[in-house]
Amino acid sequence: MTQDVDVIVVGAGHNGLTCAAYLAQAGLEVLVLESRGFIGGNTSTEELTLPGWRHDSCSSAHVVIQSNPMIARDELHLIENYGLDYIVTDPAVIFPSADADSLVLHPDLERTRERIARFSPSDADALVSMVSEWEDGLRTVHAYVQSGLTPPETSWQRRYDELRQRSARDVVEESFTHPEVRRAISWLAFATIQSPTRPGTGVLPASIVTGRLRFGWTTPRGGSDALPRALADHLVSHGGRIEVDSPVVEYLREGDRCVGVRTMDGRIFRALRAVVAGSHLRHLADQVGEPTPDLVRARDTWRPGLSVFAVHFALREHPTYRVDGDWVPSVAAGLGTPEGLYAQVDAAERGERDLTSPWLLMVDSTVVDSSRAPGATFKFLTIAPELVNGRPWSQEDTDEYASLLVEFARPHLRGLEESNILARVAESPTSLALHSPANLGGSCHGGHFVEGDRVNPGWMNPRTEIGGLYLTGSTSHPGGSVSGRPGRNAARAVLDDLGLDAARVMARP
Repeated sequence: MTQDVDVIVVGAGHNGLTCAAYLAQAGLEVLVLESRGFIGGNTSTEELTLPGWRHDSCSSAHVVIQSNPMIARDELHLIENYGLDYIVTDPAVIFPSADADSLVLHPDLERTRERIARFSPSDADALVSMVSEWEDGLRTVHAYVQSGLTPPETSWQRRYDELRQRSARDVVEESFTHPEVRRAISWLAFATIQSPTRPGTGVLPASIVTGRLRFGWTTPRGGSDALPRALADHLVSHGGRIEVDSPVVEYLREGDRCVGVRTMDGRIFRALRAVVAGSHLRHLADQVGEPTPDLVRARDTWRPGLSVFAVHFALREHPTYRVDGDWVPSVAAGLGTPEGLYAQVDAAERGERDLTSPWLLMVDSTVVDSSRAPGATFKFLTIAPELVNGRPWSQEDTDEYASLLVEFARPHLRGLEESNILARVAESPTSLALHSPANLGGSCHGGHFVEGDRVNPGWMNPRTEIGGLYLTGSTSHPGGSVSGRPGRNAARAVLDDLGLDAARVMARP
């Protein structure tokens, strides 16, 4: 049986659903096909440890998406009409010490400046200068770039390009001097899991730090899947539909145009106007029949980048960190020195492990959202080599690595005593890749594309050389993280090509 719709979107991650929602808002009949039995992709919330304990299986912070007009202007009315509710956390993030008070960042520049001035007045001034430069002009250029648009030729655009040519490490070491301050800024600059020593990451310290100073560790009430649930409700209310357990295995062609898809169970869906592929670009070229040069190039230049490792805990009580002589909980905390991070990245790129002083994110969303569990849902996130000694991670390898991370973290906080741990589930790069088809190579951020000396976190063009076929998802520009940008960028391309005036559809009255 063949089913006809205006547009087919492949993949019900938050980017696929973002694209679908905009297209449905324009009056198109939209069908979303999802390979797994539930929506959300890497913005899923699942019972990973114990019944009733809802963990964010991958993403936890929805900070980057706050600057997307979809949320900033509520273009899809997700906040106004569909129940999406974001919590700006304070502290934004804590950087604990084993033998001293923690360095704290707040969603407030002046309060954070005062905190940093306790360590180094000159670094506090440097922070203010960095944030001011971003807010005065770099942020506008960044918005153009994230949207895949060419920014106007200005001094701000030239300054932005200058930063992009440099590495995050170079920018941090040039701007800040105190070890604790460098530790905090370096840690934040790595939050999108891009090597801090790679040229092209020099804009990350300013962009990520200012995001935390504006929005804290933005937490979606109810779980990370609150975003895809709101998008799905919007889509359905505008006449669209979602079919889960429907993995797409082939994109159907008539000449040089994509006209539909075939699912694994043999069903055929025809698209009268467009197909938007959230399929991983490592695989798409092999699913379109005779691939075009752009899709072949995307397939052959994609690399997983840095693989991640996660540990999910069900705890009786919230972990706490020492701040101003008291022990306080926090949604987010970070461990590891810059030197430890660089060693960890170098080792991972060689296929080895280094836990001397690793970059470690610790998240406890239940500090601000007790609806998720009867205790604390706590998570570790770090990086690890894709393979162990050239082979996939075994359960023994995974448990050993998780235990080493616990041993490293324990001196810096209270609440990781065995008596407080009810359950623990660790996810290696191997198991993460099995958990979701988007996580090839254990990469939860879409990996990147390497062409000569140039590294792009996402494939730049949402249009392909096949007529009617567009791209979205974490392998599309600007890459991974919860930004919604690949979804909105793809929707804009489809709408404009169909003559439906994307600016009008996306406008907020």
